[in-house]
Amino acid sequence: MSAEEIRKVAEIILDANFLIALTGAGISAESGIPTFRGKNGLWNKYRPEELATPQAFKRDPIKVWEWYRWRIGLVLKAKPNPGHIALAELEKLGFLKALITQNVDDLHERAGSRRVIKLHGNILEARCINCEYKTKFSEPPREIPPKCPVCSSLLRPNVVWFNEPLPEEALREALSLTYRADAILVVGTSGVVMPAGAIPFTVKERGGVVIEINISESAITPIVDIFLRGPAGKLLPAIIEELRKKY
Repeated sequence: MSAEEIRKVAEIILDANFLIALTGAGISAESGIPTFRGKNGLWNKYRPEELATPQAFKRDPIKVWEWYRWRIGLVLKAKPNPGHIALAELEKLGFLKALITQNVDDLHERAGSRRVIKLHGNILEARCINCEYKTKFSEPPREIPPKCPVCSSLLRPNVVWFNEPLPEEALREALSLTYRADAILVVGTSGVVMPAGAIPFTVKERGGVVIEINISESAITPIVDIFLRGPAGKLLPAIIEELRKKY
């Protein structure tokens, strides 16, 4: 990171008519929530086909729920970091129009972000596999697997598993925002999970500017206009500070 690069990013944000952000696991890793990929990613320790597919849930809901109970506990204990807070500030200042996230935690919301599109669901929610019942956790579920109070069927985590489509409304809104964007901040994502990974490419193809903030290069890096290497919790506040000088 250089002061010149930070200034360039601030100028792009100032010039943008419709800035959006796409965030991935990297930003929440700074709050202690494990990523799925990379050196210490969860998928290096666990098999996704045993924990994150409809088939796994049907086969062994207790095993799946035990893993999700552990992860729910991590999310509830975690706190938004300066990266989350800076994105919320960007929105509050009127620069950031919306935030699309692949993360299933609620750290963006707790940091103060208002327009958050959650492409992969919310780990703090569960929904019935049989009826429309949905609930939110304020603590990890005690009963494993939890049951629906309406129809007694099993509840499942309200997240998108492998081999499942994205929530229709969230995907529709994300695509609408992508087509409107003339600049995008891509923060802490590997860029390999689709269709989220295609969002920066679409912005680029439509003439927009792509800025990436990441601790290492990703599948998106080859097409970015500016790559800021480092933690979001350090770089995003630096961008806010530069914007305040110019704004």
